[in-house]
Amino acid sequence: MTAKIRPAKGAPYARILGVGGYRPTRVVPNEEILKHIDSSDEWIRSRSGITTRHWAGPEETVAEMTLAAAGKAVADAGIGPEQIGAVVVSTVSHFKQTPSIATEVAHRLGTGRAAAFDISAACAGFGYGLTIAKGLVVEGSAEYVLVVGVERLSDLTDLTDRTTAFLFGDGAGAVVVGPSEEPGIGPAVWGSEGDKADVISQTVPWDDYREGEVEKFPAIRQEGQTVFRWAVFEMAKVAQQALEAAGITADDLDVFIPHQANMRIIDSMVKTLKLPEHVTVARDVETTGNTSAASIPLAMERMLATGQAKSGDTALVIGFGAGLVYAATVVTLP
Repeated sequence: MTAKIRPAKGAPYARILGVGGYRPTRVVPNEEILKHIDSSDEWIRSRSGITTRHWAGPEETVAEMTLAAAGKAVADAGIGPEQIGAVVVSTVSHFKQTPSIATEVAHRLGTGRAAAFDISAACAGFGYGLTIAKGLVVEGSAEYVLVVGVERLSDLTDLTDRTTAFLFGDGAGAVVVGPSEEPGIGPAVWGSEGDKADVISQTVPWDDYREGEVEKFPAIRQEGQTVFRWAVFEMAKVAQQALEAAGITADDLDVFIPHQANMRIIDSMVKTLKLPEHVTVARDVETTGNTSAASIPLAMERMLATGQAKSGDTALVIGFGAGLVYAATVVTLP
């Protein structure tokens, strides 16, 4: 006789219940970047929209920033850390190969024996983590899931590279995903275009150090124009697909939270998507810079804290970056 596996008893749906963020205390203006490259404040602003960014100090490690953001998200969700059943951390700047930073965070946060693992999906990492968390909650493997995007991209910035020196910032953003009686996270439209993997990449692989021939620490490099065209035209299509998958149109949106890569990309996507004037658009990149996996939850937290968005609003979120990878979905804000 063939045994039958008992069906999982998860929640009917899942939603974001709480959000938290951490920005390092050091604020770095464009003037400081200009000490290293031949450029101007006007050029940086016109190319990226960035005026300042946050860079972490020695004590603001990936783990410490993650814990700070996670603690706020758990408190905002109104639960205790012991109720967290899984911890998912997205990062490309945790330099210890193993164990995952998520295991340290799960322990220090006081979750008990929560499942814990890292994912590497660059600027789409938050969307990937959110999709995984939704599945865990609905499937029944965890009642509450902590999702964190965290980066110390200042460690991977070549200050002499005129095309990227001004782009990157540090920080952590976190959300708690939990059960819901109504849909709070729409279907994910996600994927990758590995044939374009060289467009954004780390300059030197870690194993080159084994040969002792590497002179400069690895940094992130990118082909700016190629990335811009891909993000504006291809990601606008993905964003539209996410709206359709959720069964809504742009008119139904309250908020648009794209990956905070570049103000020109954000403005171009808004135009391509033909978003109505009533939709509030996240433009956190101006004072935070590009924080990769952390950018969407950081922007979400700031919009809620400043009143640009409110609990219950319908938001379209989309991340895209190195790989090239992308993830978009419609969510109800906590």
